[in-house]
Amino acid sequence: MNDFLSKWGEAANTSLGFFWMALWAFALGYVISSCIQVFVTEKRMQKTMGENESKGVLLGTFFGFISSSCSFAALASTKSLFKKGASFVSSIAFLLASTNLVIELGIIISIFLGWQFVVGEYLGGVLLILISWLLIRLFHPKALIKNARERLQTDEDDDNDDQKSWKKRIKTEKSWAKVSQQYGMEWKMVWKDVTLGFTIAGIVAAFIPDSFFQTLFINSGQGNTNFSFLTILEHIIVGPVVAFITFIGSMGNIPLAALLFGKGVSFAGVIAFIFSDLVVFPVLRINAKYYGWKMSFFILMLLFISLVGASLLLHYGFLSFDLIPDPSSVQVQDQTFFKIDYTFFLNIAFLLISGYLIYLGFFKRTDVMQMKEMAPKSKLMEKSLKYIAFVCYAWLAGGMIVKYFIQ
Repeated sequence: MNDFLSKWGEAANTSLGFFWMALWAFALGYVISSCIQVFVTEKRMQKTMGENESKGVLLGTFFGFISSSCSFAALASTKSLFKKGASFVSSIAFLLASTNLVIELGIIISIFLGWQFVVGEYLGGVLLILISWLLIRLFHPKALIKNARERLQTDEDDDNDDQKSWKKRIKTEKSWAKVSQQYGMEWKMVWKDVTLGFTIAGIVAAFIPDSFFQTLFINSGQGNTNFSFLTILEHIIVGPVVAFITFIGSMGNIPLAALLFGKGVSFAGVIAFIFSDLVVFPVLRINAKYYGWKMSFFILMLLFISLVGASLLLHYGFLSFDLIPDPSSVQVQDQTFFKIDYTFFLNIAFLLISGYLIYLGFFKRTDVMQMKEMAPKSKLMEKSLKYIAFVCYAWLAGGMIVKYFIQ
């Protein structure tokens, strides 16, 4: 019993410590993302993407880079861009960029995994787009694309885009109120995933033995960094399977990715795990609702093959330049999380900024509410996640009481 209580306290402390480490980064990323989404509208994106394929891919990548990191928001925006005339390949480029190249994701990765993984994430995102582009040209799914576009034309499209110049809008309180509301929406979209992801990371760190990961990811652990090609391939395939089982979104799964790397999983396997937020069942179901099941499975196959190819190229590319980090450098346990350092002051600053934004957007200027289109989530799944998140809070509170008042 004492052993369980000790691990419970350690799990809760690790989960909350992880979140404390990342809090300012979440806030900074979402402030930047909210500003961009208000001042660079979706309609303007679509107009500039044009019909030229190369230009469309380049602009789709750029607009994805400056968009929201939430998978469900990315799916809705991708559907809207494709429906309004953007090419299929540029829409896929936008989807991949908005879930792999966004600013806030890079900041979180740098905190938990280091600069090598940040470089790997951004290079890998570009590789995912290039491989997908090549595969689309190779398979040339004209009939699927035509049917998907025809299917979307039956949907209603309400477009109330603001045509004022961003230079004028950036000077008005109304526009900043929209930024504040978008900032709140960003948190609303991810709070359940983040809660679950950080809680699972703490539980895994405290309760799951290394032997489990050594069984799941063959030849991992025990300081082994010399992996055969087949071992690397197995890690790359198992990574998405783990992501499928613990689907918690691209922002919430970074602490778990750090744990996997610290437990000895290969660089390629961890990168594949991070890339896997678009090859899980909720995304498959949403794409089927938008484009039909045939196109949804095609997109799944396209993204999975791209993921495998990008992870392999990254691993051997980094290996050739001796850039793969030492797993022992990623310390996720036995840390003193809560101390007076730069993290403390940054968190305080961004908590104050968040408080002001919430006041501006949800109390002072409630007359300018801005609704962002979201992909259709499962009501049952969302309700279940909400209650699971509440259970997580009870678990965390209980664990902290055990650690600091009972043990």
